[in-house]
Amino acid sequence: MITKRTIIDYEPDFKNGEVILIDKPYRLSSFSIVYKVRKAVGVQKVGHAGTLDPMTSGLMIICAGRAATREISKFSGLDKTYTGIISLGKTTPSFDVETEFNSEKSIDGISNYMIEKTAESFMGVNLQVPPMYSAIKKKGKALYHFARKGVEVERNPRKILIKKFEITKIDLPDIHFEISCSSGTYIRVIANDFGERIGTGAYLKDLRRTEIGDFNVEDAIDIKEFVEYANNFELVAV
Repeated sequence: MITKRTIIDYEPDFKNGEVILIDKPYRLSSFSIVYKVRKAVGVQKVGHAGTLDPMTSGLMIICAGRAATREISKFSGLDKTYTGIISLGKTTPSFDVETEFNSEKSIDGISNYMIEKTAESFMGVNLQVPPMYSAIKKKGKALYHFARKGVEVERNPRKILIKKFEITKIDLPDIHFEISCSSGTYIRVIANDFGERIGTGAYLKDLRRTEIGDFNVEDAIDIKEFVEYANNFELVAV
């Protein structure tokens, strides 16, 4: 496995298979990370074990090579941990900062106690309806294609598990949090639902994935650093 700790003296075998921990920056898509890795390592079989939205940073597990890509399902089913900010009083169609605000309500009277109790209400098993702004396919098209045209498509709720929802700081309208949850959980939806439950509306202002199972973003490599490392290895190998 290629991590920040192993990269110094590790000689990779990308053709046969390597697992790479990458710290995805803001504004890059998960696809662009896969593309950059594929180009750097010179193998076609490259995939990731869990998408991150462009406006979300943090840990991605990238599998390169035949043997490693067979392991993707093992990694993608692991629990995830996120830190971020829910901002009260405003909403957006995408539930995050990707789209413009479409409603605003006063947050007067919102107490720390109300915030803590609302967070507690999410603990355990929940039914979550996937957002329209998502890559889930309906009739062969990703839902966000319908959403951008203003078309609402029926989605079936999914069972998710919230193992931890800790409020780490309250600086209204912003609420800083840490969430540990089952794979497939949309934190954007939790932010929107949080706003509905507390009565003010809310959107996801910031999000970072810090853990996938036992893997931590502190061990992950910046994508630019990884590309430089892979290129240097190819030069040495020749």
